[in-house]
Amino acid sequence: MNWRERITTDTEVCHGKACIKGTRIMVSIILDNIAAGETEEAIIRSYPSLTIEDIHAAIGYAAELAREEVIEFK
Repeated sequence: MNWRERITTDTEVCHGKACIKGTRIMVSIILDNIAAGETEEAIIRSYPSLTIEDIHAAIGYAAELAREEVIEFK
């Protein structure tokens, strides 16, 4: 899956934060739900316009960011 097909940024939508295309659902909200232990099915119940593919795209986006960013642990 190519996350670029499902995620976009637009300065006019959600202050330019990464969102699922065609929605105002920010990738960070999806990732926060996953980090809190929510299942994909529970996330979709909370955000019915999402698909499993959208959730997987959010994870792919986060994985790519993690490869690019270095966080110093002190």
